[in-house]
Amino acid sequence: MKLIVDSGSTKATWLWMGDDVEDVVVESVGINPVRDDAEHIRLVVDGVAATIASMEAVRRAPMGKPSDALTICFYGAGCIPPYSDVVGEVLTSRFEGAHVTVESDLLGAARALFGVKEGIACILGTGSNSCIYDGRSIVANVSPLGWILGDEGSGAVLGRMLVGDLLKGQLSSALRDAFLERFELTPSAIIDRVYRQPMPNRFLASLVPFIAEHRSDEGIHAFLTDAFRSFFRRNVEVYGRKELPVGFVGGIAAQFEEELTEVSHSEGFEVERVEKQPIHAMAAFHRMG
Repeated sequence: MKLIVDSGSTKATWLWMGDDVEDVVVESVGINPVRDDAEHIRLVVDGVAATIASMEAVRRAPMGKPSDALTICFYGAGCIPPYSDVVGEVLTSRFEGAHVTVESDLLGAARALFGVKEGIACILGTGSNSCIYDGRSIVANVSPLGWILGDEGSGAVLGRMLVGDLLKGQLSSALRDAFLERFELTPSAIIDRVYRQPMPNRFLASLVPFIAEHRSDEGIHAFLTDAFRSFFRRNVEVYGRKELPVGFVGGIAAQFEEELTEVSHSEGFEVERVEKQPIHAMAAFHRMG
């Protein structure tokens, strides 16, 4: 039996699978060990374990021999040493006897997109990231630097750009009024949410639906393509590997695939695959071995 986990900071998807049994998928809040302490992680894992154990497909599964230990492959945001250690410790204590590996969400994305092939794997969600993947591991990575210093093309940065352009009069007054009415916001309330309230990156990313609704607006289209061009130039072109296929995972990539493809062609890259939720592609990789 295998338990494959795709965890962002906001949401996690857990896929339990085995030979000749039905897959079980459970969703939970996200785990990010850079942000979350061991007790929070333990509560999330305990809740997921109880849910999985209660499901009919799991109860019907053959138990196997004691040597047939459960394999857990956890891919998560913030899962880099030493922060990843606590995730492994919690999983090992909750699933006694399991063989546990904890890897970055970026490696999970690369395996989902390319399997055992070489490519440039990218994440475009609330945050963004990229790497060169050689079919086994990550061999080069430009640091994403977070939504203040980097994360080009991410939901948080798109939301930041939208608010900045609207409040600085770079977009039409009609669009500005529609935005403030849509979210029941005022300029001062926006300043408060960004500078005084916790998790401003999530607030900014939550504004992306407005961008999608108005993507045909000339100004919105222009700043979308500018944002994705910045992502390619600062996170993809620097590898100097234009011959490699590019793949994306994440909600932003899936929602704006048309604009992303437009920019990729203008920058000389070929987007081979876009996955909104990579968990099933991750599972396919692990079914191979």
